Amino acid sequence: MLRRIYTPVLLCTLVFISCTDENHFTDIPEESQLEQQLVTLYGSLDELTMPLDGDYQNIPQDPKNPITSEKVALGQLLFHETGLALSAKKEVGMGTYSCASCHHAKAGFQSGVKQGLGEGGIGFGSFGEGRTISPDYDSETADIQPIRSPSAMNAAYQKVMLWNGQFGATGVNTGTESQWTPDTPKEANTHGFEGLETQAIAGLDVHRLKCEPEMIIDTPYQAYFDAAYPNIPQEERYGKLQAALAIAAYERTLLASESPFQQWLRGDETAMTYDQKKGAELFFGKANCFACHSGPGLNGMGFHALGMNDLQGSDVLGEVDEATTKGRGGFTGNAADDYKFKTPTLYNLKDVKFLGHGSSFGSVADIIRYKNMAVAGNSDVPTSQLSEHFTPLELTDAEVRQLTQFVEDALYDANLDRYVPASLPSGNCFPVADEQAKNDMGCD
Repeated sequence: MLRRIYTPVLLCTLVFISCTDENHFTDIPEESQLEQQLVTLYGSLDELTMPLDGDYQNIPQDPKNPITSEKVALGQLLFHETGLALSAKKEVGMGTYSCASCHHAKAGFQSGVKQGLGEGGIGFGSFGEGRTISPDYDSETADIQPIRSPSAMNAAYQKVMLWNGQFGATGVNTGTESQWTPDTPKEANTHGFEGLETQAIAGLDVHRLKCEPEMIIDTPYQAYFDAAYPNIPQEERYGKLQAALAIAAYERTLLASESPFQQWLRGDETAMTYDQKKGAELFFGKANCFACHSGPGLNGMGFHALGMNDLQGSDVLGEVDEATTKGRGGFTGNAADDYKFKTPTLYNLKDVKFLGHGSSFGSVADIIRYKNMAVAGNSDVPTSQLSEHFTPLELTDAEVRQLTQFVEDALYDANLDRYVPASLPSGNCFPVADEQAKNDMGCD
């Protein structure tokens, strides 16, 4: 269905109301109320609409790493390839994990557990929730994250990566060059790429994954590298940098474009239920969620302090260092950035049991109620640091329910398996390949 596009002035004229009236949408027929609300805010529904699969030219991309179908095909395989796990600290961990261990489709490209586990994890369960630390490892030797693993979905709409935004040489990280410390993962910023590319370059080393020419040449992967990089000299074609750029190109295509809200934006009036539409009206109205969760990914480019707790509890492995707890400030060294964390995407959260940067929330409704009350849970965060948007929303129980339905159901793309390879050229199991995980997944 082709919708009419209204300008804000014409919109108010057509419905004979004042745009300054806080109830100015109440007399508009229900089926068009949300549309007109969004057009008033954005000028066009296109501002929130994701490109469909394969529409690479409309996916935000690093000019230094243009997206091609061949590069995406290679990146998809490498992202899931447990055979890259050849820099493990222990022999028992070799070939048992991949990028997808902490960012897999079943969990909306999150980890599905409180702390993401690369090397040193065993098992998988049906959703990733069965992954635990191996008895062969401890918190010093396992690759276990001190903060919740962020989603790899919709990351194309952000210029910098990680909760503190430390990866990426452009955008808000311009001017942070003094923090790109040599011999640390942050040094990867010196390559000059945007966040996804920089994170992929650094991540291969950080997570003990290896991709060297001798692993590629004369294997089935050589043809994929040749197709992805026909203009790169052979002596530079097979290795970590090109592998990382392919992984980043693939990650940019991980979009929740088949979710009901996206279908509705493209003209399907029946894609969302009545309560989901009312929840969307709250999201882009009274609840003011869109002030931070903006753009097609509803993730935005900002950093905000909401007083949420860091990882805590008797089941937390390892120490949560001060730099991690300070979020953006832990990277920039600027006290004004302390306790601020990057705005995450809101898509595909329905099945996720750990939310917030410290996995301190168990459901979308829990976070909405937290923001509705606006009482900081972390006593270490000074009141002066809290976001100006962290104020009581005064939502009723019914409105909390409707807003929850919008986020949980209307933003849920149920077909993420389209981003998962049917198999790997290596024949390896994925996204993890320890013996317990193979048994969990029925993988030989």
